[in-house]
Amino acid sequence: MSQKLFTKDFTLVVIGQIISLFGNAIIRFALPLYLLNQTGSSALYGTVMACAFLPAILLSPVGGIIADRVNKRNIMVTLDFFTAAVILVFSLLMNSVNLVLLLTATLMLLYGIAGAYQPSVQASVPALVSQERFMEANSVINTISSLASLLGPVLGGILYSAYGLNAVLWVCMICFVMSAVMELFIRIPFVKQSTSGNMWKIVKDDFGVSIRFIRKDQPAIGRGLLVICGINLFLSAMIIVGLPYLITEVLNLEAVQANRLYGFAEGALGAGGLAGGICAGIFADRLTIRKAGNLIVACAVCVFPMGAALLFFSSGMVNYVVMTACCFVIMIFSTVFTVQMMSFVQTETPQNLIGKVIAVILTVSMCAQPLGNALYGVLFEICKGFEFAVILFAGMVSLGIAVCTKSIFERF
Repeated sequence: MSQKLFTKDFTLVVIGQIISLFGNAIIRFALPLYLLNQTGSSALYGTVMACAFLPAILLSPVGGIIADRVNKRNIMVTLDFFTAAVILVFSLLMNSVNLVLLLTATLMLLYGIAGAYQPSVQASVPALVSQERFMEANSVINTISSLASLLGPVLGGILYSAYGLNAVLWVCMICFVMSAVMELFIRIPFVKQSTSGNMWKIVKDDFGVSIRFIRKDQPAIGRGLLVICGINLFLSAMIIVGLPYLITEVLNLEAVQANRLYGFAEGALGAGGLAGGICAGIFADRLTIRKAGNLIVACAVCVFPMGAALLFFSSGMVNYVVMTACCFVIMIFSTVFTVQMMSFVQTETPQNLIGKVIAVILTVSMCAQPLGNALYGVLFEICKGFEFAVILFAGMVSLGIAVCTKSIFERF
């Protein structure tokens, strides 16, 4: 008889994730929007978001190495408390130092913490549930993330519009402190690994082992990872930069209404992720990694109605509805794809390597994000009045990548 999914410890991980990710969704919504409202510059917005991703890229492999060598519970608790402290410092300094520099530094810290944090969560799944439950467990984790993405921006938009940034900051601090306290009661099995040499040698050796595993032992993972990088560069980055810029600066909506509508659009992304996570759990037995390429193709196809609406319709609300609906569908397909890939990696990777391998995958897949954010920030700035061309460019390149690489997943 297989182990049940919702054991006490896995349930506590899930509850801690609900609270922590909820706070993350709110703060990641509010701070960039505050910057965009204050400056109105998509180029500055894209540059700041690109800088914010860099620490996540650098710290994700470190987080994976630590996740394999330190109790994962302790990592989660420490980083949640530290996140609350970062937000507190920002709230104390926001009116006395240069806003752009402070906000950039704060976002870099928050994204860096998230980069170090996520490998511990993903690596804890094989330690808490049986292998036949991996798909369902990953579906639950992704569903929680999507639920936070759904509710966080909506609440963030309401709080931000009605009470300003300070209210958002206090809500987020409370969320991270509550999450850290909840995680103190989790027990995750941990076997200490032997260490030799200094910290730099350990990091170098562990990272090298992970790269060799992905390249030689499981090259299918490496090939799939290259596809993800391409989609992150040309599709994900367009949505990250384009969605707030188009809604708040291009669609000719009243300022307070635009901020709230952007919150609902971010919520629609979360709703799509939630629906995708639920679908992945329900149809876990029917989903195969060999058909995963079809999901990427579907994501790329959904971009074209967004560009077409901007080209043919002048109504801000019509464009908003089309944009939001397309992003909702994109998130459904991309979440199912993410769950499939993570379950495949967890199944094929030895327990002593799981944290490091996941960290390498997260790191490499994120490398394209800063470049994409900066690229689309500049493109939207250059193409003012012709934003539809930028969106159609993203759709065409993403579809080309998806079609050309679909055979990679069919050979898994």
